[in-house]
Amino acid sequence: MKLSIITSCYNSAATIRDTLESVARQDYSDIEHIIVDGGSEDDTLAIVSEFTHVAKVVSEKDRGIYDAMNKGIAIATGDIIGILNSDDFYTGPGVISDVVRQMEQSGADTLYADLDYVSSTDKTKVVRSWRAGSYAVRKFYYGWMPPHPTFFVRKYIYERYGTFNLSLRSAADYEIMLRFLVRQDVTTTYLNKTIVQMRAGGQSNASITNRLRANAEDRKAWQINKLRPYLFTTFLKPVRKIHQFFMRGK
Repeated sequence: MKLSIITSCYNSAATIRDTLESVARQDYSDIEHIIVDGGSEDDTLAIVSEFTHVAKVVSEKDRGIYDAMNKGIAIATGDIIGILNSDDFYTGPGVISDVVRQMEQSGADTLYADLDYVSSTDKTKVVRSWRAGSYAVRKFYYGWMPPHPTFFVRKYIYERYGTFNLSLRSAADYEIMLRFLVRQDVTTTYLNKTIVQMRAGGQSNASITNRLRANAEDRKAWQINKLRPYLFTTFLKPVRKIHQFFMRGK
């Protein structure tokens, strides 16, 4: 089974080498790595050019990260698609082999796993651990979601149910998982291991204003899908993250 990995980037010279190296190290043989660049003005593309495993590079202005992801999905030829952004990297060489093996054995159309946040200045220092746990649709109603960088999807699911909604700025990843897993009842499987590390520094929680804006987008994600969350659903979503700081490295 062929697996496509999409990396969106923009002026990512400081971090993208780790991303590229983590894909180049994978022991799975049939990987298509697609780079979708927003027209970087630093050395991002020069660094990308050093890696012979990269299959396709698109570099042009876009409408943001989710537009870049949609471009990558459109040109991907893999049976399964994963998204690994330029601040993220896989934890070891067997990640993709594990993903494909579990998706084949389970027959599921999507897969998710666990993720560690690492310091933006020291990638060996884990500052927060996202342990997703096994799936139950009711968990979404209590503020749960899988870590999107660990979310792998069979391509025909994107073709059948659509790609990222560009009307959302920070919650398009949340919306697409709601759409697939809750509204469309797409099957999923949980790979019980940490497969991605992400540099800390997300903007949605950087200030109270940003958090309120993100909360409004989370509610919109439910509305778009004609789903009715509980009154407390979107407020529990950031609260659930507090526990992740006590799970560091576990």
